[in-house]
Parts: sequence; structure tokens; C-alpha cells
Amino acid sequence: MAFELIDTHCHLDLEAFADDRSAVLERARHAGVTAMLIIGFDPDCWDRTLTCVAHDPATLAASLGVHPTEANKYHDGTEALLRQRAQDPRVAAIGEIGIDLYRHTTPLAQQREAFYRQIMLAKELGLPFIVHQRQAEAETLDVLRQADPPHHGVMHCFTGDIAYARACLDLGLFLGIGGVVTFRSARAVQEVVRWAPLDRLVLETDAPFLAPSPHRGQRNEPAYVRIIAEQVAALRGQSLELIAATTTANTRALFPRAWIQTTEDVDDDTMPTRSCNT
Repeated sequence: MAFELIDTHCHLDLEAFADDRSAVLERARHAGVTAMLIIGFDPDCWDRTLTCVAHDPATLAASLGVHPTEANKYHDGTEALLRQRAQDPRVAAIGEIGIDLYRHTTPLAQQREAFYRQIMLAKELGLPFIVHQRQAEAETLDVLRQADPPHHGVMHCFTGDIAYARACLDLGLFLGIGGVVTFRSARAVQEVVRWAPLDRLVLETDAPFLAPSPHRGQRNEPAYVRIIAEQVAALRGQSLELIAATTTANTRALFPRAWIQTTEDVDDDTMPTRSCNT
């Protein structure tokens, strides 16, 4: 393969991939996707995420955090456990963390506290963090501005306009570009991709969610990073090779602890496949 792509945000540990995870990984490799970051969003599932990563630590790495819809689970004990789990060399980031006002599953004050504390924990541990925000741009930026910027992290599933992108970049964040950029209606995101510095973009799928066109509505998977990269290249008028090389370099700079070779191995039969609630 003439180029290398990295999926910076996927959920390969979910039950959606229980029956064909090996085939999904093979399709990703065939598409030029050489590494994937698996996001453990719920403390009840962190061990499952690490077990999944242990199958192929040269290709897979983990990020662990408490998703805003699970913020009621964040307390001193959770933080102590996250600090402990983050010592594992397979853990490359804290996240996904943030604020979600779409689902209304936890009070805003609780989400803000969990978000702020996890940012500060990431800084203490010297790890980047991954931000989830949904219908909460102002609230998310407010916490980020209070939490000792500049930051080392990424705004996952970026769907905002240029003004919001500029605010994120000013805080030190990268922009995570996913399948939404391929949607015909996503003009604001497409304008951001044309405008933003290429050295501040990373690619992601959020698999199994948010599949790009022409697979919209189907299960997403890491192989589709190539479709996203092709769309970014077309929007910017640049070659796929340049997009791949630059976003891969960005990703390795953002997550320097990821994809560490280890000799640890786990039998396929022991991999948990149950889902966590989101």
C-alpha cells in the first residue's frame, strides 16, 4: 500500500463487531488503515476495551474515559480507577469526555464536573484527551477555557463551523474529521476542511456509528477512513497521498504512546462482546 491511514476513533470492542472482528481488521488493512484507536467510554467496559486491544497492540490502542452520558458514574473512586488503568502502556489517551445536551441523561453540572476533572487528570498523566460534544458548543468551550489551556487533544466528530473550529484550534485542539464530511448536507464541515490547517486534522470513523456516504445508515467500520480521506483530499484539492501522510503524522504526534509493540496475547474465546449503554 502506497500510503498509511489511521482511524483515531472507533469502537471495535462493541458487540456490533463480535461476529466478524477479524474480517473487519483485515478489510481495514486492505484499505491502508494500519492503526486504530479504540475508545472505552464507560468504566464498566474499560477492561473489555483493553482486552480487545491486547489481541493486536501493534495495530490497536485504547483511550479510556467517562462519556458525558455516563457522567453520573464519575466520582473519586472512578477517577482513582481511571488513573490506575491509564498506567497501562496500551492506553494512549483519556476519553471520550465532554458535554452532551442532546440526550439529557445527566445534569449539565454533573457533566461539566466530570469533563473538567478528566481534562485535569489527562494533564496530570501527560496524556492527550478526546472531546465529545453534542449540541453543547458554548458549554464545552467554557470548560475547556477554564481547564488550563492550551490543550493536547482532539475535538471528536467535528461538525461545527469555521468560528467554532477556530476556537478549538486556538485552544490547542486537533479537529477529528469523520463520515459526516461526506454527507451532502454537511456544508459547514466541508468549509472547515477546506479552511483548516492540514497539520491540525486527524481522521476517524466512530465505527460502528456515522458511516460515510455511500454506506450511510449501515454499520461503519475502520476501512471507511479511506472514503473520508478521499473526501478531504477532494475538498482541499490535494492528493490522497498527502492527506494520508499528513494526518497520519498528526495522529502519531498527538498520540505518541499509541501502538506499542508488546508480547501480551489473549485468546479470541476470552474477548468480551457485551455492549455498554451509551
